[in-house]
Amino acid sequence: MNDKTTHIEEIAADAPVDVSFAELGLHDKLLKALNDIGYETPTPIQARSIPDAIKGRDVLGIAQTGTGKTGAFTLPVMHNLANGRARARMPRCLIVCPTRELAAQVAENVELYGKYLKLEMALLIGGVSFAEQDRKLMKGVDILIATPGRLLDQFDRGKILLTGVQTLVVDEADRMLDMGFIPDIEKIFKMTPFTRQVLFFSATMAPEIKRLVDQFLHQPVTIQVARQNKTADTVTQCIVKMPTSDAKQKRTALRWLIDNTPKMKNGIVFCNRKKDVDIVAKSLNVHGHSAAPIHGDLAQSLRMNTLDGFKSGEIKLLVASDVAARGLDIPDVSHVFNYDVPSHAEDYVHRIGRTGRAGRKGDTIMFVAPRDDKYYSAILSLINVKSIDELDIPGLEDFPTERGRKSPGRRDDKKRGKKPSRPRKSDSPKALTADDKPKSKETKRPRRNEREPSKPRRDSSRKTENRDRNVPKSERKSYHNLPENKEKGFGDTMPAFFNNNLK
Repeated sequence: MNDKTTHIEEIAADAPVDVSFAELGLHDKLLKALNDIGYETPTPIQARSIPDAIKGRDVLGIAQTGTGKTGAFTLPVMHNLANGRARARMPRCLIVCPTRELAAQVAENVELYGKYLKLEMALLIGGVSFAEQDRKLMKGVDILIATPGRLLDQFDRGKILLTGVQTLVVDEADRMLDMGFIPDIEKIFKMTPFTRQVLFFSATMAPEIKRLVDQFLHQPVTIQVARQNKTADTVTQCIVKMPTSDAKQKRTALRWLIDNTPKMKNGIVFCNRKKDVDIVAKSLNVHGHSAAPIHGDLAQSLRMNTLDGFKSGEIKLLVASDVAARGLDIPDVSHVFNYDVPSHAEDYVHRIGRTGRAGRKGDTIMFVAPRDDKYYSAILSLINVKSIDELDIPGLEDFPTERGRKSPGRRDDKKRGKKPSRPRKSDSPKALTADDKPKSKETKRPRRNEREPSKPRRDSSRKTENRDRNVPKSERKSYHNLPENKEKGFGDTMPAFFNNNLK
């Protein structure tokens, strides 16, 4: 816990940046790589956090997605590690990410920025063979990028030593804590030296999450860019009020929007459930759209191939769960569709943050059904707006639904599935007149008598008893093939097969 006041620096979203990367004191080889990419001016979060990170200060950076958080921690880390060499299985910097996609994206940035530096980097994530990763760790790794699960697994096997970590970076800190990784994060902190530098970066930081983060940092410099949880001004937001929550009606409305949006280059469709991701992607493909699903249940190789296809333009629509809502750096996404209203309001900020990046314009559309009012209100409260513009779809109420087949007669279908005697009983009183109704028990006796022929059938099942009763006594003795009991002393019922020695 911090026992001293944390220095907090707030920056307006449109704060001008009057410094260049060269003025931030970065290494010459980093500047050369940035120049090759075309980066000249840092973003506000980079301009304020890089100098403190270079000095070794703990930093807590809060900025909306798409503002350059990845560069804000990778650039100073690579600057500080430019000189020196890592030992086998002892990384000098550890970057922990909540998802494999985000870890892979950070690795791409490290390779891009450090192409002129002699730094070794390894990606340690699940779903990928560890053979190549183990080879790199044995050689010595300067920067290790990992997800918590695979990192702890390899540490428990003795494959990694974290006593040489100089800088610990936790990307998307609020998501790490929100996903239940608190015990894992605590273990990682205990495995690293107490003197290590800590960099926490996140798009959102709720007050209760921030208190948890503060206990891991030592007198951090907190840099907050823009108003907390504010959406980017480059994103145009709209909603479609759905008359029902019917899935088929929503899929039809989604296709209508895609077909009637001429400026749509590509798009990401977000669903709350993995099952819906597969269903929506299949529906789009059946109707002639190029779409592919991506969620946590798919193989890592398939997910990476899907992302590569979307980036290259081979796939036009990416149907995703929230596993892809964070950290994916796809700069030119024109549209984001929220097929479902996210149950966590913070996820809405991250979803729509996939578009309108790097100064480009973007459009987002969200389907809101009557049962989504609670979550929709939470989103409005979070982004501090009274309402979101509504988009009308002509004839929406007439779109086909899965429940369209239902009618009041469907309940009768359920009755038809029951025993046939029940509906007859319910119908028979209506057919009887007052004279036909039974007045006493005597009127029912003839009906019982009609069932009497079945009684001999039940008695005939006891064939042995009836046969023995009709056979003469002498013959019954031979039938049982036992001698007559003539012995005495044990009563008249003593079994005949006992011999005389028993007397």
